[in-house]
Amino acid sequence: MHVPYNYLPQEFADVEEIFKNWKILINSSEFTLGPFIEKWEKTFAKFVGAKYCVSTNNGTDALILSLKALGVGQGDEVITVTNTFYATVGAIVAVGATAVLVDSDDRFQINIDTIEDFITSKTKAIIPVHWAGASPNMLKIKEISVKYGLKIVEDACMGIGGMIQKQHPGTFGELGAFSMHPLKSLNALGDGGMVVTDDEKLFRWMLKYRNHGMIDRNHIEFWGENFRLQPLQAVVAQVGLKKLNNTIKKRNENAYRFDENLNLLKQFIKIPTRNKENLETFSLYMGLFKDRDNLMKFLISNNIDVKVHYPIPLHKQEAAKYNCIFNSEKLKNSEYQANHLLTLPVHQFLSTEQIDYTINKIYQFYGKSY
Repeated sequence: MHVPYNYLPQEFADVEEIFKNWKILINSSEFTLGPFIEKWEKTFAKFVGAKYCVSTNNGTDALILSLKALGVGQGDEVITVTNTFYATVGAIVAVGATAVLVDSDDRFQINIDTIEDFITSKTKAIIPVHWAGASPNMLKIKEISVKYGLKIVEDACMGIGGMIQKQHPGTFGELGAFSMHPLKSLNALGDGGMVVTDDEKLFRWMLKYRNHGMIDRNHIEFWGENFRLQPLQAVVAQVGLKKLNNTIKKRNENAYRFDENLNLLKQFIKIPTRNKENLETFSLYMGLFKDRDNLMKFLISNNIDVKVHYPIPLHKQEAAKYNCIFNSEKLKNSEYQANHLLTLPVHQFLSTEQIDYTINKIYQFYGKSY
C-alpha cells in the first residue's frame, strides 16, 4: 500500500470549473489585477472576517508587504520563532530589519513566555507563526504587543480555514499574511498570497505598493514593487475556497485518528496537545518520535511518504549569521524538536485503510501490536 504525501493530482483531478472560469477570464483580457482579483480579495476578506484584503504573488511577498506597510526597516528588530519556514525570517531581512529568534513551546508554537525577554528599544513588531496550521495564544500576544507598543504581523500562511475561539488566524494583529502554496490548506496552481487588515490606511497603501506605487496608469505616488497575484490564480482560489471547510473537516478527522492511536505509545511518541477551542488546518501533522531517523527510513521503505519539517532550525542555518539575533542556550526546545520531529501524511484524500496502515507500521517499528 502506498500512503502519498502529495495529494495535488487528486486535488486537481476535476478542473472543469477552473477551465470554465479561465475561458471567461481569457476572453476578458483582464490579465493584470482587474475584476477577478477584486472579486477574490473581497471573497477572502469576508471568509476570514477582515475588512480588507490585498492579494500578492506569494506568501513571502505578503509578509514583506505587511512589514513595509508598518514602516519596519533598517535599525528595527522583529521577534519571531526559530522553528518556522525560511520566508518568515527572510521577509524580516528583506525589509532591512533584524530578526530576533525565540524558542518554541511544546505545541511547536512560539514560546510566549520568552517574548518579553527579547524586547528592546529597537523592537518594532512580533511575527507569531501559526505553525503547521495550529496557533499560539494570540490573545496573550496581543496583550504583550499593547503593553510594549508593538505591531503584530501574523504569519498565517498555514492557517487558512482554521479558527481560534471562533476567530480566524491572521485577524488578531494589524496585518495577517497568508499563502496558497500548493501544499497549504488552500491551493493555487503555483504560488499565491494575501494580506488582510482592518486598517483602511494600511490597505490603501498596500494596494499601491504592490503595484509599483501607481495611483493610475500614468502616475506613481512612491516607488513600489510588483507583488501582484495573477488573475488566473485568483480563479483557482475562488473555486478551491468552496471546498475548504470540507477539506479542513476531513483533515481533522484523520488527525484525530492518528492522535487517538499514537497517544497510546507515549513512551516513544509525543503528540502536541490540541486546544479544543481552536480548529487546526493540519497543513502539517507532526509529532516527536523516538529514533526518528530510523523510523523515517522504515516508513519510507514501507511506501509511506513521511517528511521532516525541518531538521535544521533557523538559528543553525548559515544565513542566520546575518541580520539575526539569538541565544542558542535559550533555543534548546526547538533544537530538540528538530531532531525528533516527523511529519505524517494527513491530507483529505487519505483512506481509513491508509491511515491504519501507517499507524500499524509505526507500532511495528516500536515492537508493539496495533
